Amino acid sequence: MDSASDARRVAAGPLPSQLVRAKRPGRHGHKPDPETDPQSPPPFDPLRLCIFATVALLGWAAGPVAVAVFAAVGFAGYWKARRRGLTKSKCFLRDTRLVLAYLGVLLAAGLWGMYALAAHLLGF
Repeated sequence: MDSASDARRVAAGPLPSQLVRAKRPGRHGHKPDPETDPQSPPPFDPLRLCIFATVALLGWAAGPVAVAVFAAVGFAGYWKARRRGLTKSKCFLRDTRLVLAYLGVLLAAGLWGMYALAAHLLGF
């Protein structure tokens, strides 16, 4: 081989067998680095866990007001979606009627909690 054919081979990129080996975990179970291997999948981002923690913090800090507000917004959203034809949800409860009932109970509990808190603070 001469230098011109070596240059063409290098410019063409890695051999297919080298790409297949790069996708497999390396020695001792190490996975390829996504920055050096663009074909490797990105790592899992647990964004929902951060969202759940933020909602829990708001619920703890704002008490029944936060429960009522989040339930009202969720209820309005699911009500609108159901009127547009949504019958199955990605929510754990799946059926939008169950989700609406659940959010309605949460809204009622939040409103009762606000009333009870006001009654306790104002003494009536």
